[in-house]
Amino acid sequence: MQTPNVEQIFQDVLDELYQTHLPSKHPFFSRLALLPPEQLRSPDLLGEIYLRYQAACHATRVMVYFIPHLNSPALRERKLRIISDDDSWQNGGIHHYQLSQAFANLGAKLTIPDEEFGSLDELQKYLDPTTANFVSLVQNIYPQSLGPFCVVEMFAHDWMQALMNALAHCFPFIKQEPYFTECFDQGVEERHAQEAIELTSIILNKLPQLLTPTIEGANMMAMALDQFWSGLDNLLQDIHPHPCILL
Repeated sequence: MQTPNVEQIFQDVLDELYQTHLPSKHPFFSRLALLPPEQLRSPDLLGEIYLRYQAACHATRVMVYFIPHLNSPALRERKLRIISDDDSWQNGGIHHYQLSQAFANLGAKLTIPDEEFGSLDELQKYLDPTTANFVSLVQNIYPQSLGPFCVVEMFAHDWMQALMNALAHCFPFIKQEPYFTECFDQGVEERHAQEAIELTSIILNKLPQLLTPTIEGANMMAMALDQFWSGLDNLLQDIHPHPCILL
């Protein structure tokens, strides 16, 4: 009896998650694009969007240091390249600072200094319950399997593009912000997604018994991202409860 190809099984799972949970399909992004400019330009609203989004991204950047199984020198080196793209100045500034600068340029009220984005436990105290739950989940499941890591890297390019396009309706200059342009011009997030999946395939081929927890972690992460976007969507509905209609 032929042994199932664990690599193909996991790829099929990722393909299904991609079709089902693609961030740009979430109502948050279309609602953000249709929000009246006088509301979107609110420093408090922009600041809250920034805080939640930066906190979620910060959690995944912190916990990528703790993803498991990449223990050989060659695998550690490949992991380090991904970390370096996010947290190295060699590409014009780390992503955290680029993001805070982008929202500052929009006029957002930034209530937490950059360097206060440290301990995930402490950060949760400043967050709404939905975002705090997301940060807590990332903290707990990233060290357990490579599944959550794959899902975040697989979706990052899509949600960054969706966020940029939604904000560009009111702030067209957002497309020139380094946070977006450097990632898109260099294909950073697409490269990370490919690398995450390749690394996971290597591990699963060596340790096929890890397939089930890896799939479970991937599913948990995809659903958690949906809930995170829904939290942001609820924020917009609280200030603009009736959907905008294009005539």
